[in-house]
Amino acid sequence: MSTDTWEPEAEPQATVAAAITPADVADAARLVSFGLQAKLLPARDAEYAELIRRHREDPAFARLADAVATGMGLVVLEVSPRAGMAVAADEDSVFAVRMGDYSRRAAGETTDRFLHGLAHLATAAMAFPRPEDLADDGYLGRITVNGIDAFVRQACRRLEERAEAAGTNTDPATDAPGLEAAWRVWARRSATGATKDARRLSGSTIGIVSKAVLFLVDSGFLQKTSDDAGGTYRTTARYQLQIRDLASSAAMAELIDLGVVAISDGTATLLPADHSEDLVADAGLPFHSL
Repeated sequence: MSTDTWEPEAEPQATVAAAITPADVADAARLVSFGLQAKLLPARDAEYAELIRRHREDPAFARLADAVATGMGLVVLEVSPRAGMAVAADEDSVFAVRMGDYSRRAAGETTDRFLHGLAHLATAAMAFPRPEDLADDGYLGRITVNGIDAFVRQACRRLEERAEAAGTNTDPATDAPGLEAAWRVWARRSATGATKDARRLSGSTIGIVSKAVLFLVDSGFLQKTSDDAGGTYRTTARYQLQIRDLASSAAMAELIDLGVVAISDGTATLLPADHSEDLVADAGLPFHSL
């Protein structure tokens, strides 16, 4: 006669996390909506600050908010009291702001659209000229409109010298590097120009830089500090996070390799401005201490 041994049935595993509620989803979506408001910081909104705290302290809520962002075609760069919920849009996201769209609004001609792109590239290179500047969360870059134009003109001269030394100072081929094709256009363009009522021309290089900088201000990437040197601005945490994501681009590397931006352990991270007569007045480049 066989005897069967009886074993108690295993109890269902306890639920580790509480079920997600509609209120949780609403809070997560609310946090993402705050992140899309480029100029808003948690320090200026109590609800935003509380949702940032919850994201940092509640892993389940953090996963939910990140999933909401992903579903909207957004990449979460950082969630912190300093930057808020900093997000970047995927290429196919409805929230993506493409340089082509921006430049078409800012300029009518293809050549000018190219110059607007160069202005943005130069602004990023000047704001964070060293890798350690991008890595330091406490670093604040400072740029000026006149300084950016002076910087690009220095780069133009450096490129012209390089082309002459190589015996290639002719019109670039269609497959030439981007900056090699750009310096000729920028160098030949008037720095300021002026209308009859003394306003600077939008197609001048200073005008192009001004439009690029104002776009960055509207996007929450720069904050204006004064009207000096055509406008003086400081960077935000959101801009630093965005440039970290772009720092490996070929165009950025090509511009930095010119040596106009000095990446070293010296006391200044940018070379002094060239004060030759073809530069605008007060076009000195800003310096950053270590």
